[in-house]
Amino acid sequence: MLYYYLYALADQYSVLNVFKYITFRAGGATLTAMLFFFLFGPRLIAWLKVKQGKGQPIREDGPASHLLTKQGTPTMGGLIILTSILVSTLLWANLANPYVWIVLMVTFGYGFLGFLDDYLKISKRNTKGLAGKKKLLGQFVISAIAAVWISSLATPNQATHLAFPFFKGVLLDLGYLYFIFAMVVMTGASNAVNLTDGLDGLAIVPIMIACSCFALISYLVGNAVFAEYLQIHAVPGAGELAVVCAATVGAGLGFLWFNAPPARIFMGDVGALAFGGMIGTIAVITKHEIVLAIIGGLFVMEALSVILQVASYRYRNKKRIFLMAPIHHHFEKKGWSEPTVVIRFWILAVIFALIGLSTLKLR
Repeated sequence: MLYYYLYALADQYSVLNVFKYITFRAGGATLTAMLFFFLFGPRLIAWLKVKQGKGQPIREDGPASHLLTKQGTPTMGGLIILTSILVSTLLWANLANPYVWIVLMVTFGYGFLGFLDDYLKISKRNTKGLAGKKKLLGQFVISAIAAVWISSLATPNQATHLAFPFFKGVLLDLGYLYFIFAMVVMTGASNAVNLTDGLDGLAIVPIMIACSCFALISYLVGNAVFAEYLQIHAVPGAGELAVVCAATVGAGLGFLWFNAPPARIFMGDVGALAFGGMIGTIAVITKHEIVLAIIGGLFVMEALSVILQVASYRYRNKKRIFLMAPIHHHFEKKGWSEPTVVIRFWILAVIFALIGLSTLKLR
């Protein structure tokens, strides 16, 4: 809204020309989202604590320490993060850009599924929540709409094409399979982030790192000059997504203030599913789906640990590979303290992000 009203006055007040710059509005979005969380977060956390009573149900088969340290902590902190992102995006983004609305649709659509999951867990006082098949069905429906919408906005040579890092001119036309591929990317990213959200602060920092990377990627692919220089595929209009990513970073910083050990609030599925879906959607729009698997290597690692654990248990006569999955619990079971696991996983997230960003130049 600020872009629409204030940039229109730039002819009369030259100082308002700054609103045409994505970088300026991205900075404004970061600060707005962070301040919103600091202003309203404590009140909403207190309200959630009263409403939820005993807080998020804790897995009985998890690390024994969790039953002591995490009991009574409220969940659904993702609601506050999503609200701050929405307010910040509506204020600072160019709302005439359809990519902004696609990302918001997926983010809040997945967030709604996460909300239902959290609500059922709290109301029924168990850790089952929304049935997995129903959750996946909802995710695939939302991602299918997004995939078709994204393809309709793309240029003909990109509509159903997959780009490859390290190869400047390679685009593989997947045809109708591209829609299935895009759905898998969005849904897979959503569930991978959800699996990572198991310790205080563990998920939110990698989310901010991934969003920072995709803020840069969005800005570069949306700028024809930079895209040509880096020999990456330009996507006109994608630069505006840098504002959404920046708002997420700001909201994440505000959330981390209260989610740092010992956490006063958990993100919940309402946040984890939403942010994974957001990152996956931005990767599809910017034609950096494969790079997402590198930048989000920590999320991939967490998801693979669960897949391998389940497969081993089912097909190897109930033998387990890890002491517990996702893999962050494996290291807890081995005696690592929670802060040690979290900080070391943050370091891994930074390493994966740096490797992913290097693909922008290595062509």
